[in-house]
Amino acid sequence: MMLKIGQYLQNRYEILSLIGTGGMSEVYQAKCHVLNRLVAIKLLKEEYSTDANFVSRFKMEAQSAAGLSHPNIVSIYDVVDEDSLHYIVMELIEGVTLKNYIRNKGRLENREAIGIAIQVAQGIAAAHDQHIVHRDIKPQNMIINKDGKVKVADFGIARAVSSQTINGNAVGSVHYISPEQARGEYSDARSDIYSLGITIFEMVTGNTPFEGETPVQIALAHLQQPMPHAESLNPEVSSALSRIISRCTQKMPENRYQDCYDLISELRRALVDPEDEQLNRQAESDDAPTQVRGAESDGPTIILDRIADSSDALKRKNTKSAEEKEAAGAPEKNGRTNTANGKQKNGVSRGNAHEGNRHKRRETASLDKMLNAIGVAAAIIIVIIIIVIGVKLSGLFNDSFSDSGKSTEITAESGTDESTSESESGSTDAESGAQESSAGETIRLDSLNLVGMTLDNAKQILSDKKLEVKIEEENNTEVEKGKIIRFSPTEAEEGDTITLISSLGPEKVMVPVPNITGMSVENARVVLDTIGLSLGMETRTKDDAPAGTILSQSAEPQSEIAKGSTIDYVVSEGKDTHFVAAVNDTLSLQDYFGPSSGNTELKISIVMKQVVDGENHTKVVMDPTTIMANTALPVHYSIEGADGIRRGTLQVLDLTNDRVLKTYNLTFVEVAR
Repeated sequence: MMLKIGQYLQNRYEILSLIGTGGMSEVYQAKCHVLNRLVAIKLLKEEYSTDANFVSRFKMEAQSAAGLSHPNIVSIYDVVDEDSLHYIVMELIEGVTLKNYIRNKGRLENREAIGIAIQVAQGIAAAHDQHIVHRDIKPQNMIINKDGKVKVADFGIARAVSSQTINGNAVGSVHYISPEQARGEYSDARSDIYSLGITIFEMVTGNTPFEGETPVQIALAHLQQPMPHAESLNPEVSSALSRIISRCTQKMPENRYQDCYDLISELRRALVDPEDEQLNRQAESDDAPTQVRGAESDGPTIILDRIADSSDALKRKNTKSAEEKEAAGAPEKNGRTNTANGKQKNGVSRGNAHEGNRHKRRETASLDKMLNAIGVAAAIIIVIIIIVIGVKLSGLFNDSFSDSGKSTEITAESGTDESTSESESGSTDAESGAQESSAGETIRLDSLNLVGMTLDNAKQILSDKKLEVKIEEENNTEVEKGKIIRFSPTEAEEGDTITLISSLGPEKVMVPVPNITGMSVENARVVLDTIGLSLGMETRTKDDAPAGTILSQSAEPQSEIAKGSTIDYVVSEGKDTHFVAAVNDTLSLQDYFGPSSGNTELKISIVMKQVVDGENHTKVVMDPTTIMANTALPVHYSIEGADGIRRGTLQVLDLTNDRVLKTYNLTFVEVAR
């Protein structure tokens, strides 16, 4: 059920306005009259509030999340059941969701995206430290306030719905879902890291990596399709940041960052050094697919096996040395120190023996990879030497050596034959032939991921390949304006012309502009939504019109504009004056209950009432309070009334006996704020 503006919850929270509506909740701005602060109230929709199991899970998880306290997490103040209403009272953040911020900017620069990602990761890390996994990390749940601080919201509500089936209601979340969540398997902190990686990808490219007509298709894409590289959609993405995104979004959880602190550390490195080679090598190693080496030839397999066997002792020795260093707390090369109490990262101590063991396994795995790489390189060199010697002994080089009679020397640097032969012109011809072959190579355009790319990015990539570009445009309902729908041909050589078909967006449908001047913002939003328009930029100004009233609009009423357009508007903040009444009195309750009522407890409340536009409005001035019946109750208030209303009453209520003890007539005077 929708809450009404002016309605009170628990005689404490006054509903001021509707902020927004989501798939499972409505969010309201409210004022807490006990602590005199603005709050946000997230109210479960009726279809969820009638599900007893869901409500129970929702309450339990929200109460757990209420224990979180971190600058990058939206604070939860209270979890309330009130009759059929189930709602969370939480911190009100004046700002914009990251989703809308991306939508407005198109895509973010590297430094801005990294700064936001670090703040989000810090909030998630604090939750993970309390064994709380969000399970619905997405830009819609990240709020940027006016100072640029980012806060993560919906920890409790995300966990409560985590077991719901992927269906039509999951459209917003499924773009960020981890593969293990899509399979319905156990999810942990690494699932949040995957979703954050998808969010970083969207920040720097302006798009989510996987699309589909249904939520199920998108979920399958997370399971089956390779993750596109961010720099293919935005060449400005730094190499280091692209590798971080790639590692966050590995299909297998064990190949991702194992906790948010590792991710934060590398994000900071990427901020300082966008082309961090060490970070890139780390990411390449993690992203490399598992390969069976030597499957195509028996010979190399035997060589690799022997080299691997001969290196076992060295591997065991190095592993033992690393373990001894860790046990002694010796610093590692990457600047981290393992101690009995855990590992130090950026001067912050955390973890336990389990963390140290995990770090040790990671170091050992890196050593194994390095030794395997050395073995492969040695095997290749041995094979080359064997082939060269074999060919030489077979006499195939006799013709080239016969003139000079000089021997050939095999150099370790190049692995090629250097001869004092006088056939310099032959060598030159061979080099020029190689250059001609390179220039004539076929370029496979399918591998460039042009479809869905912005026109400017596609033109730049093709220009770098020394290809000419021809541009054609057409309307398309699926592909955003300015992005590539398709191209031809699919293969080309340098100098060829590639035709890019760019989207003009959906074919424009013109609709008449309604007159929204004089409406409230919420009513105007509903009116515009019904005809396919929406509110655009808001400008606030002082005016005699009630606060929240639209004063003017950018598009003239009855003119025609394209469906999907936005209308900017100016809204009133209200006048520079307000109407105030004052009461100064002391009410002796003993006059009502007698001199022998000293031990009698009463629950007293004070309310102000006015008639506005024919409707009774009630405002709580003093919340219900238990006091003794022989108390002298001070009634000293300066009360703000409704705009333009000069009369009202102040009532002292005896809630214990359900009666009005005294009524004061109020006269409101217009004064400057």
